[in-house]
Amino acid sequence: MAADLRRELKQDVQLVDGKYGQFSVLVDGEQVIDAGALAFLGVLPSKREVREAVVKRLKEERGP
Repeated sequence: MAADLRRELKQDVQLVDGKYGQFSVLVDGEQVIDAGALAFLGVLPSKREVREAVVKRLKEERGP
């Protein structure tokens, strides 16, 4: 997923290993999406949901 975001958004993206059952996406150190307790069961946000959350945060940072 990190490689897809890097390619699609032309942003520096890093994949960081977390604990089992953890899936969080951060932009500039702030969480934009988290799978919560369902990650333990392997239920993760879709690529589309992750991309939308990242794009929204990037737009907020850049301002109008």
